[in-house]
Amino acid sequence: MRWYHKFAGLIWVAFCLEIGAFLFVYPWMDGWTQNGLSDMVPMLQPWWDNTYFRGGVSGIGVLNIYIALNELFRLLRLWFFPEGDA
Repeated sequence: MRWYHKFAGLIWVAFCLEIGAFLFVYPWMDGWTQNGLSDMVPMLQPWWDNTYFRGGVSGIGVLNIYIALNELFRLLRLWFFPEGDA
C-alpha cells in the first residue's frame, strides 16, 4: 500500500468523522430551527421540528461515525498486518 493510499484513507476517515459528529449533534442545537433552509418551504416546518426527523438525522450521523471507525480499523489492520487479506 503506497503512502497516498494511506493518506486518502485517513482523509476519508476524518471526513466521515466530522460529518458524522456534525449530523449527530447539530439537529439538537438552536441553529437547527433558526436557519434559512427551514424557512424556504414553510409547509415543511412541522417536519423539520419533529423530534423523529431530528433523531433520523442523528442516526445518519451515528452511521457515518461507524463507517469512519470501521475504515480506520481496516486501515490499521492493513498497515500493521500487510500479509493478511483485506
